[in-house]
Amino acid sequence: MATTDLNRRFDPQKYTQRIEESRRRFEITRRFEEPDRVPISISTGGSFYARLFGYNIRDYFLAPELNLEVQLKGLQWAYEELQDDRTGYGIGLDEGPVGEAIVFDCPIERPDDSSPRIVPILETEADVRSFVERWTVPDPGEHEGIQKAYRRIEEFKTLAAKMGVNLPIGGGVDIHPPLSCACAIAEQTLVYTLLIEDKELMRRFFSKLLATKLVLMEYRDRYSGRKTESVGLADDNSAFISDPLYREMVMPYNLVLYERYGRKGRRLHADGPNDHHFQTYADVMRLTEMDIGGFSDTLLAKKYLGGKVVFSGGLSNKDLYGDFETALPAVKRALRIAAPGGGYIFAVGGETYAGVNPDTLIKVVAYVKQIGRYPITLARTPEEEEQLKT
Repeated sequence: MATTDLNRRFDPQKYTQRIEESRRRFEITRRFEEPDRVPISISTGGSFYARLFGYNIRDYFLAPELNLEVQLKGLQWAYEELQDDRTGYGIGLDEGPVGEAIVFDCPIERPDDSSPRIVPILETEADVRSFVERWTVPDPGEHEGIQKAYRRIEEFKTLAAKMGVNLPIGGGVDIHPPLSCACAIAEQTLVYTLLIEDKELMRRFFSKLLATKLVLMEYRDRYSGRKTESVGLADDNSAFISDPLYREMVMPYNLVLYERYGRKGRRLHADGPNDHHFQTYADVMRLTEMDIGGFSDTLLAKKYLGGKVVFSGGLSNKDLYGDFETALPAVKRALRIAAPGGGYIFAVGGETYAGVNPDTLIKVVAYVKQIGRYPITLARTPEEEEQLKT
């Protein structure tokens, strides 16, 4: 099917009423009130769509034309088949999780039918120490790799226009906050070891990474002509350190980002398990919204985030590889624990992985629309009620 045919078939005006209803549903939920039903936000993206439509995932990330076609077909599938409560329909050049590779000139592995992977360039303490001494925070306008990436984005926009695509197109170069950025460019066990054994070195390391992220965000704002006032961070690696260590060594840097760019909203994605940080997220960092991932306990999220932080997730991809009946217990548990009182968005934690059963996903969305109507009729078990109280 030609891309122009896909674009004509995906007309966002067809979904205006549904999008407005979903938007109101989210607004009520974010006030910790109960709308007509639990809002549903399923994070389907490039890798999932490529596998769904029979394309090699590696090719999807390498070929702009295929990138565009898969995203357009994905939008059509999401609005016509999945029918969750998504309110957006923009596209952008999707090169995968390679921001750190672009900025720090890391090699990239490209396995067959998989997402690209950054090869760490810092393998020893001496490597980290050398990096801290020599790394100069770049001017994005003068950085060769960053400028090449922005030229690819402009070429993608030209391609989309040539193909007759009339949708919002975004893009930019960014990196993770300091801990997860460090774990992308350095061996992860080394990062965790140095967090204990040489805190001063890691503070210097994180300070360089934070300063780099700040200039990238400022440049991206200038490029897009906007001012970021609601910011989301992805900090998966925070799951693997204690909360006291997180507060001491990681939180101060993330707070700088939230205080500068999160005037209207502070969002966090962390695949987890992040249960041990929930009180810190709610009471110290004062997040407004969190994707708790697929490995944290929904019950603990409700206990510590409920009424303070709007949260989504708790449903794991592993629950969705099989049929609907296999997924049903996890779906029911998430709804009965998290939905009462509002402040909860039903979602697969993090990204919906390639290989998740699309038929199961569609049936789960339809089921949540039915059983997730307020007031929630699914009753918590006595044990769950007790755990929420204690």
